Amino acid sequence: MSGNNGHSNQNNNGGEANTTKEAEPHPVFEQLPGVQYCINSPPPWLETVFLGFQHYLLALGSIVLIPSMVVHQMGGNDKDKAKVVQTLLFVSGLNTLLHSFFGTRLPSVIGGSYAFLIPVTSIIHSKKYTLIQNPEQRFLETMREIQGALILTSCFQMIVGFLGLWRNIVRLFSPLSMVPLITFTGLGLYHLGFPLIAKCVEVGLPQLIIIIFISQYLSRFIKLKRPICDRFALLFSVAIVWLYAEILTWSGAYKNSKNSSCRTDSSGLISGASWFYIPFPFQWGPPSFGAGGIFAAIVASFVASVESTGSFLAAARYGSATPVPPSVISRGIGWLGVGTLINALFGSVTGSTAIVENAGLLALTKAGSRRVVQISSLFMIFFSVLGKFGAIFASIPSPIMAASYCMFFGYVSSAGLGYLQFCNLNSFRTKLLLGLSFFIGISLPQYFRDHYLNSRNDDPMHNIRTGWFNDIMCVIFTSNATVGAVVAVVLDCTLPHGTDEKERKDNGSYWWDKFMHYNKDIRNDEFYKLPGQLNRYFPPF
Repeated sequence: MSGNNGHSNQNNNGGEANTTKEAEPHPVFEQLPGVQYCINSPPPWLETVFLGFQHYLLALGSIVLIPSMVVHQMGGNDKDKAKVVQTLLFVSGLNTLLHSFFGTRLPSVIGGSYAFLIPVTSIIHSKKYTLIQNPEQRFLETMREIQGALILTSCFQMIVGFLGLWRNIVRLFSPLSMVPLITFTGLGLYHLGFPLIAKCVEVGLPQLIIIIFISQYLSRFIKLKRPICDRFALLFSVAIVWLYAEILTWSGAYKNSKNSSCRTDSSGLISGASWFYIPFPFQWGPPSFGAGGIFAAIVASFVASVESTGSFLAAARYGSATPVPPSVISRGIGWLGVGTLINALFGSVTGSTAIVENAGLLALTKAGSRRVVQISSLFMIFFSVLGKFGAIFASIPSPIMAASYCMFFGYVSSAGLGYLQFCNLNSFRTKLLLGLSFFIGISLPQYFRDHYLNSRNDDPMHNIRTGWFNDIMCVIFTSNATVGAVVAVVLDCTLPHGTDEKERKDNGSYWWDKFMHYNKDIRNDEFYKLPGQLNRYFPPF
């Protein structure tokens, strides 16, 4: 009896062992699963309107921050700053709408680029303008030269994009070299996160905690038929913390404080904005041109194009689309050039780029619909014309927006890390490329930031800290995404592969080959085809 039982137990154990499945890696997805509304599937209209307003609210952060950094240096007052904010908001809405129809057709919001701040600041502090005693005259003269630099810059950007030159650059990328590009598109903006929160911790930190709680934890306690908590977490959290900041301001908590970042009435936009104002071309007068500013601005447009490429790839991922073909990205860069030209004509102090944080918002809401972004562009145009109403939302304290950036920049960075699923992480070639591109992408820009802001006489680079050459160097080498991407592409194109055929697939290029050309994947028409019959006259390659 005991022998039979032992034999029976052995059979049972063997059967259990046979039925146990071996651990398997997670499957690879060309299109991100779990997205409820992809590019071509709009939500219900009411939901679309609220989602569009949420994108508008998030885009306001950079649209307000950039003019706030430069207008007063130019000699402008609060009224001038409000007019520049209205102008940048107006052209951002116009560019977003044009891009959604004729550019990449991705759910990307087009706004102002931080890459242009270095050449713009250099123009502002040039000797010929600092000698002007009248602040208003100095503001106008400075604005006109910025317009002139942006006009010529836009021509370069349109040539690179529409002639397909950018397409050839993008084709140098593999999934492996895309990882540092996309990741640093988000991580490279770390200075807009906690450093801004720290300016008013009592307002910024609650926003960070509340948006994480509403989006990730509240649904455990409140059961709803639709995913309201995570989809509208930004609206709920901003409303709560903004009201809290208003109460602190009204109660006199900052009455004797020099910290204006906490106050809701410190921006000067509400008092400076007009009730009704339609921006128009050359509102500051005819543009002027200076060689140094033009060269630096052209390089800044290259950096903005690199960072926008990373943002486009992240937006495609969170819109559950196929990877963007290089020809479509090149078309998008061409339309960014059109956007920079529009910015220059209207006078908005910076060129255009695909705003990074809005690509991250697509991940939080799981709604990558193109229509949502189009509605957002209409909000931008509407509130730019009705200045006082738009100024109310634009007066949200910057630490509140910075806390939101922590989540959305993180989402964009993780989209870059997602491309590792197509690569062989057990390859030493892969490890070297990733490790070196990430380290140099962090270390080199930090050196140039320290050098540019705090030059010292014993600095070995001090002897070239003059004029436009210094601006060009700093524009390139302070961009984490540009440095990391260049290092990755150079290593990926030059490091030898092994002799084994499998080792040649380590960087994922075998997977990327079918997306190199537009016509190789029939799904591309679904996401990137131009409206009407335009594809016939402007065929992608």
